[in-house]
Amino acid sequence: MNLILLSKEDLTDSGKRAVISGRRYKHIREFLKPDVGSRLCVGLVDGKIGDGRVVTLDDRSIELEISLNEDPPKPIPGTLILAMPRPLVFNRILGHITALGIKKIIIIHSGRVEKSYWKSPVLKEENIKAQLVLGLEQAKDTMVPEVSCRMKFRPFAEDELPGIVKGARAFVAHPEGASGMLPCGVKGAFTLAIGPEGGFLPDEVAAFERAGCERVSLGDRILRVETAVVAALGRMIG
Repeated sequence: MNLILLSKEDLTDSGKRAVISGRRYKHIREFLKPDVGSRLCVGLVDGKIGDGRVVTLDDRSIELEISLNEDPPKPIPGTLILAMPRPLVFNRILGHITALGIKKIIIIHSGRVEKSYWKSPVLKEENIKAQLVLGLEQAKDTMVPEVSCRMKFRPFAEDELPGIVKGARAFVAHPEGASGMLPCGVKGAFTLAIGPEGGFLPDEVAAFERAGCERVSLGDRILRVETAVVAALGRMIG
């Protein structure tokens, strides 16, 4: 935890202090091991970053006197469209994406995605929020990404996708028939679509291309989805 992320519910009436308990309290006590007077890096959800001076410390909670005066890192002007991954890796992927600074994430269906994935508890709002918080704490960021799910591919591709990619450089990662490698250091807004294990189906790739996405490759190696996501975003924002 490189930053203690505070919510408005943590703040006292004055807004000058915050009381922390639960998971964050446990991490602070076990790993940061502060004393009264110690200063910790804190940030307010969707707000500024600063420090918190430990005022009181007991067996259940920590009270901080906070001062927030720094802006969080600039968000990456990109949208990631991701076919619903296996639930076992969903949480890790979401944390990686958040830590890299992407603020718009759209989880979609694909013909190679098992329908049972959409019934997984990892898609519950409280779990998604928890994974986003972990990613923000890692990256010392406070701006919470927007995550949405689309369980039907065709309506998404036909009705929403053209508007999403408008005015941005848009890519679909698919090595077969790719026009070239995914570019490095893309400037300005972009949209990137990454498929499930095994990739998007041919008609799905065609739907992305009709909407204005360029078919690109990540190289000769076959990557797991969680590796492909990090590798691709790393190239684009590097």
